[in-house]
Amino acid sequence: MRTALDRPMTRRRFCRSTAAIAAAPWIVPGSAIGADGATAASDRITLGFIGVGCMGQGHLRHFLQNAQAQVLAVCDVDAWRLEDAKITVERKYAEAKPSGAYRGCAAYVDLRELLARGDLDATVIVTGDRWHAVATVLAVESGKDVYVEKPLCLTIAEGRAMVEAVRRHGRVCQVGLQQRSGREFRIACQLVRDGALGKIDRIYTIFNQPSVDIQLPAEPTPPTLHWDLWLGPSPWRPFNHRFHYLGRPLNVVPWEFCRDFGNGAIASGGVHAFDVVQWALGMDESGPVEVIPPETGQFPDLTFRYARGELLHVTDGRLDSRRHSIPPGWDPATPIQPFGAVFVGERGWIHVGRNGYLTSHPAEIVRNLPGHYDHLLTVQDHHADFLKAVRARGRPACDVSIGHHSTILPILGCIARWTGRALRWDPSREEFVGDADTNRMRQRAMREPWRV
Repeated sequence: MRTALDRPMTRRRFCRSTAAIAAAPWIVPGSAIGADGATAASDRITLGFIGVGCMGQGHLRHFLQNAQAQVLAVCDVDAWRLEDAKITVERKYAEAKPSGAYRGCAAYVDLRELLARGDLDATVIVTGDRWHAVATVLAVESGKDVYVEKPLCLTIAEGRAMVEAVRRHGRVCQVGLQQRSGREFRIACQLVRDGALGKIDRIYTIFNQPSVDIQLPAEPTPPTLHWDLWLGPSPWRPFNHRFHYLGRPLNVVPWEFCRDFGNGAIASGGVHAFDVVQWALGMDESGPVEVIPPETGQFPDLTFRYARGELLHVTDGRLDSRRHSIPPGWDPATPIQPFGAVFVGERGWIHVGRNGYLTSHPAEIVRNLPGHYDHLLTVQDHHADFLKAVRARGRPACDVSIGHHSTILPILGCIARWTGRALRWDPSREEFVGDADTNRMRQRAMREPWRV
């Protein structure tokens, strides 16, 4: 038997079905009052999801497993993804009902309609980067706490506006830099901060590609995609399938290569590593003082310099003796871990990455530490930390200000690569030193009616 997801979705059916979904009443299951020993509704944190593409689907599944949360609404501009998310929520909650049926998830195309609901405690924002700032500011203005995916923002000015809005409205905001909740990263960063390596000389990470200014040919806009809302605050441009894979997601960030929508792999992937570096160096509320692109010839890789002299090199993936200073005990055939880092100090090095990767030279530095870790547990722990902060009204593991300062690094890297110049940066004032032209690149105009 064909399901609703198997039938072709016309624009008329899209509008009719989403309107009906939004109007559907929320039916409270028996477990909502704790009748079956489950967490009572009064003790659950109610969530609305904005963006249910590849990453959004993953977050949705994780939160659906958490008895402390209740998903009441989903929002997406792609009709297939919206209906799929609604079905996912209702099937999950139906499992706990004797009748095997549940209809309690509303669906919206426009995030403003979801945010207008008064029964949501928090929103999970998993849109493209272009939407993060606007969605977060609108959410906190509506009295909701926020879990927002990385990278926090598209521009430095957006990040600062997000920090100020969260503080002004007294909300909780967790940034999806989930390695802050990962044991291997906690251990590695604590060792660096405790001086296990002595003075840090240099750090290596990967993901150095910035986005580019590109124009793609216009294609017919699919009737099941609200293209204007997909674009949001970004400049208008015609639909092209490379920006959005219709229906079931095929890629986490297919649009990242386009400067209007993202800052490239250095932001979508590299920001995880930058966050670990900032954490280990004690720079959660600060950052580097200079960014040097390879175009200058000073270093073979994009390089950040910190005030104490540490150099952060963003490589292609491996250390090459023709281009890099190979630390003692390092095998050049070893790839640098994605989303991780190699910290090199006067007493040795530590190499940390996802899925329990934690090695060192000398080996004794990490030899007797806890063993295997599971990255999926890290994601769950990050969600749990968010819910705990919402309940306690405290700051989460990756508070919006921490996420802002970590996200500044890939943005600086992009600006340096785009200009081809070494740039001095004042992390306290969040501005380039003596460079009016480059300072204008800290922000971008937003398309009406969107603002932060």
